[in-house]
Amino acid sequence: MIPFYIETYGCQMNVSDSEVVTRILTDNGYRPCSRMEDARLLFVNTCSIRENAEKRVMNRLDHFGRLKKKDPLLKVGVLGCMATRLKEQLLNHPAVDWVVGPDSYRYLPGMLDSRAAAPVRVQLSLSETYADIKPYREKEPGVTSFVTIMRGCDNMCAYCIVPYVRGRERSRDPESIEAEVKSLLQEGFREVTLLGQNVNSYRWESGLVTFAGLLDRVARISPLLRIRYTTSHPKDMQDDVLHVMARYPNICKHIHLPVQSGSNAVLDKMNRKYTREEYLERINSIRTILPGCGISTDLIAGFCSETEEDHLQTLRLMEEARFDQAFMFQYSQRPNTLAARHYPDNIPSATKTRRLKEIITLQNRLSLASNRADVGNEFEVLVEGVSKRSAEDYFGRTGTGKVCVFPKKTSVIGDYVTIRITSCTAATLKGEII
Repeated sequence: MIPFYIETYGCQMNVSDSEVVTRILTDNGYRPCSRMEDARLLFVNTCSIRENAEKRVMNRLDHFGRLKKKDPLLKVGVLGCMATRLKEQLLNHPAVDWVVGPDSYRYLPGMLDSRAAAPVRVQLSLSETYADIKPYREKEPGVTSFVTIMRGCDNMCAYCIVPYVRGRERSRDPESIEAEVKSLLQEGFREVTLLGQNVNSYRWESGLVTFAGLLDRVARISPLLRIRYTTSHPKDMQDDVLHVMARYPNICKHIHLPVQSGSNAVLDKMNRKYTREEYLERINSIRTILPGCGISTDLIAGFCSETEEDHLQTLRLMEEARFDQAFMFQYSQRPNTLAARHYPDNIPSATKTRRLKEIITLQNRLSLASNRADVGNEFEVLVEGVSKRSAEDYFGRTGTGKVCVFPKKTSVIGDYVTIRITSCTAATLKGEII
């Protein structure tokens, strides 16, 4: 059995895809290994969301090229979004033997076995969801896992390359989703995150099953299994999902709701299809139906032609929304997107850097205030692992999505424990088991 190793870059979706690839290969006589040094086949599962992610992969391929000079029998394959976007460039890289896009993983065994097979397969599909493939997980059961419920995206946000590299939106059969979640529960997993580029647009059989209906079905599988989901689009997040979340204690009260900008002019140019007022109405609905719900977001600094007033409107929206956490980035133009075709990337790098710094500084203050408000409160936390800072501590997350660190005592990984929060930083809650 030929040993292989997969390096995964980017989002949780790529982690899930790597598990699908691993299953396809193991079912066809290949053996996964935990150390790259032991592998004869190396795969890198790539992300094209930001330029830095692609640069990291290209640097890694240069390293693989040096390894191949020492060991000519070593083979390398590039998977995922970069395979779709840069197929010709990747095929010409001296390290690369195969280039396989995110909808072509079923073809991998044939490509690896046949010298006559084409080294590239990147066609996007209107139907592929890998619903019949059980993702490969390690023999030792983990605590948390991901279940992909849909693939692709139809939103065409101006800055985003996803529709071009992962294809059109298509939802997965809810029966297969339920079966995978039940299997994870039987294997000992305690928390599942439902994944999609825009989960709120999940539809099966012309809307017979919506995301609210799917969430309800998954929550009923077991009260002992925590359910999370990501990502939501503000234009599609409706109250029916919030009411389902309120109904089930095992659905974590945390919503990731990317806003990207607080300026209506910028939101319109981004093709986000909502206004700042409509976004804040969604925030109000969340806080009304789900009091205490954690809310996180994404923010982009320096989008095309963003004015200083646009930037200030983003800061004001942050103050009003009071996000618990945020992922914050400078705008990075991606080739062939709507923005790259129609809008100049005309904000100076120094201005982008300064605006991003101001966003980060404000969010750190908001996060610290949010965490300080939790000091003295008690939360149920799933023990996920050992803290990186101290072998004497565990870490886990509250239902509201906050990381919490606490002394181990007699608990073990996989336990639900009640934690009283005793202190905090802007990034982390600290507490003790009671």
